[in-house]
Amino acid sequence: METLKIRRAVESDAEAIAEIYNHAITTSTATFDTEEKTADERQRWLAEHGDNYPVIVAELDGEVVGWGSLSRYGERPGWKFTVENAVYVRHNCRGRGIGKLLLEKLIEEARMLGYHCIIAQVVGGNEASFKLHERAGFETAGVLRESGRKFDRWLDVILMQKIL
Repeated sequence: METLKIRRAVESDAEAIAEIYNHAITTSTATFDTEEKTADERQRWLAEHGDNYPVIVAELDGEVVGWGSLSRYGERPGWKFTVENAVYVRHNCRGRGIGKLLLEKLIEEARMLGYHCIIAQVVGGNEASFKLHERAGFETAGVLRESGRKFDRWLDVILMQKIL
């Protein structure tokens, strides 16, 4: 029987995090990043997140198969109680509830850290992410029409939010 564990990310997870993210960069519009990230870049990114902006991983039988993060939403002081979430699951492990568990843990972490609002920026057409967030209680706050461009297409971004 497979064992799934959600835990805080550590430096040694950077390579797996980069691998999962790079697949999304090169094959999907889930992120507007267009350049692959190295494990070293992901290690620096992890260090920058610190305790107030956790990065978590899903480990299946000892192997990292997904990750999630809470990030600063805006630089100005008025945004300090709002965070943005990200959830990525390895392409061959999707549809197994891993994203749901990661998002649930991020919501729990956000509450414990005293945040008031979580924002998700979901690219139009990413039905899996939209449904994941909707099922977790996120509501659509607005749509930024044709605000991103990737793979020679203009893409909408659906702003979703959850008040904690």
